[in-house]
Amino acid sequence: MCFEQARSPDNTRMKQSSLGLSHTTKRTRKREFLDAMELVVPWTELVSLIEPYAPESGRRGQQPFAVQTLLRIHFMQQWFKLSDPAMEEALHDVPAFRDFAGLSYWDDHIPSESSILRFRHLLERHKLADEILATINALLQAKGLQLKAGTVVDATLIAAPTSTKNQSGERDPEMHQSKKGNQWYFGMKAHIGVDADSGLVHTVRGTSGNVGDVLEANSLLHGQETDAFGDAGYQGVDKRPDANKNVRWHVAMRPGLRRALDKDRPVEALIDQLERTKASIRAKVEHPFRVLKQQFGYVKVRYRGLKKNTAQIITLFALSNLWMARHKLLTCMGQVRVQGA
Repeated sequence: MCFEQARSPDNTRMKQSSLGLSHTTKRTRKREFLDAMELVVPWTELVSLIEPYAPESGRRGQQPFAVQTLLRIHFMQQWFKLSDPAMEEALHDVPAFRDFAGLSYWDDHIPSESSILRFRHLLERHKLADEILATINALLQAKGLQLKAGTVVDATLIAAPTSTKNQSGERDPEMHQSKKGNQWYFGMKAHIGVDADSGLVHTVRGTSGNVGDVLEANSLLHGQETDAFGDAGYQGVDKRPDANKNVRWHVAMRPGLRRALDKDRPVEALIDQLERTKASIRAKVEHPFRVLKQQFGYVKVRYRGLKKNTAQIITLFALSNLWMARHKLLTCMGQVRVQGA
């Protein structure tokens, strides 16, 4: 009996978490990532962008959360692929998330999943994802990280649920099938235009999966470039009605024609070398896709409809620009590079 009493919890002792103290001194990868993004995200500019559309404080009832708090939570959703309910639970469970959101004190009210949802809808309603991308790119251009002399275009397929076990009993009508190689995919496409020098994304378009890459190619140009690059799927892009005559397109040769080249002939060897050079430039467009799918884990759409999913993809590519440029940005700020970031 005495042994059991000694093992029972003492309710009069104050727990470490109730004092707002950290349970560990170990710097985890998650915390190091958040520390790096804390420094490189232009919070002041983004909050100023969103505040005119946010609910005003001072009304009766519960006051709205600060825009910066909800924006930080929204970004953590993108970085760690969390749904609205999962994000609310993570704020209760993960101290690093609360610290990043500015909710470190024991009496801070945690936003509910409804508050998180309403903030996302506010961004979608006012098309602020495009403005977020433009604001971040303006910062990067001011730092000299985007030259805008050339653009590389490409597209990637994003899978959508194929199940019909939902309220409507059918698949998302805005998603369609697309064939790549000998395999069929169902979902949407993310088309991007990337700076040929830095590999940073400047333009994003979201379409159904059955839309051809070449149809969106010219809409991915920002208008200031002199050269544009694309793979063999963009053959004939310079002959389309919407083509810009001031842009020189460098499109890859079709794989079958390139394999047929006789490299023992000087002219054909030179053509093959030119294709290698174009391929090395086009490789820059794969970096944002790697960050999107591997770093942020975005491989399947979360919502129904193109509008919501395109807004999320634009936000993800805006954040991927900051992630890819983080070391240069930290150097410009005079900050010591975060270890492991």
